[in-house]
Amino acid sequence: MPVLVIHGGAGVVKADLTPQKEAQARADLAAALHAGYAVLSAGGSSLDAVAAAVVVMEDSTCFNAGRGSVFAHDGRNEMDAAIMDGATLRAGAIAGVHHVKNPVLLARAVMEQSSHVFLAGAGAESFARNAGIELAAAAYFHTEERWQQLQKALREEREQGVDTAKTPHHGTVGAVALDAQGRLAAATSTGGMTNKRWGRVGDSPLIGAGTYANARCAVSATGWGEFYIRSVAAHDICARVEYGGKTLAEASEDVVLGVIPRLGGDGGVIALDADGHIAMPFNTDGMYRGWVDPTGAMQVAIVEE
Repeated sequence: MPVLVIHGGAGVVKADLTPQKEAQARADLAAALHAGYAVLSAGGSSLDAVAAAVVVMEDSTCFNAGRGSVFAHDGRNEMDAAIMDGATLRAGAIAGVHHVKNPVLLARAVMEQSSHVFLAGAGAESFARNAGIELAAAAYFHTEERWQQLQKALREEREQGVDTAKTPHHGTVGAVALDAQGRLAAATSTGGMTNKRWGRVGDSPLIGAGTYANARCAVSATGWGEFYIRSVAAHDICARVEYGGKTLAEASEDVVLGVIPRLGGDGGVIALDADGHIAMPFNTDGMYRGWVDPTGAMQVAIVEE
């Protein structure tokens, strides 16, 4: 049976999780699961499924991706995304785009319509126009909650004299899927860090760091990106499964609960193997997540449950 796992980021702060926010997040996670699993139930590919699920989360204002993206220091939104087909090791990624409505679809277009893997900035947006990817005005991405988060970070920066973009943020969305043909895929999308500067790029669009899939394992990460980059976390998990004889759960926990904290970072991952085993470790207050297991049972969760 097909399997689908999604996440909406490991930046859950229990104190900030109002009943209204929780209800909306659960509803949007469920909508993303339904969208992705509908593809798999109809015999569609894991690649189509992860893209469909991520698009729903990019269109939500609950998560830091697409429409809900946070603001950089200059008051603009900068979005990154990646997608990878485990069966072929094809991948596409984009970074630093400001007007792409669904960055995951641009990442897929890079994979399928260009000879490259990674495009960034103005070049990525130029490619988006040529590829027929839908663009949106800056106002589409402007939400008052995200704007106030930037204002708070700027105030703290002035008052404390510190770069508040160094504070860990875990706003990301992602999906991993196994289709009826046994093919795995992974996709991740993010708005990056509130108050980030200089075109900073995190782990989400970096193949092997925040996103990776091969024939045996698929991973989408969410966490303090610098540490996931340094540990090549997504690939490390899959390598521990393929070469190290670890189970998916063991490999995921080794990295998320061991390697990342030792470096000073935190966050979580969703991981899936070719046998349909699921792993979702995190070391924060919670991780927005949902899954449809091999029996077809669907569930969403936020904190440890």
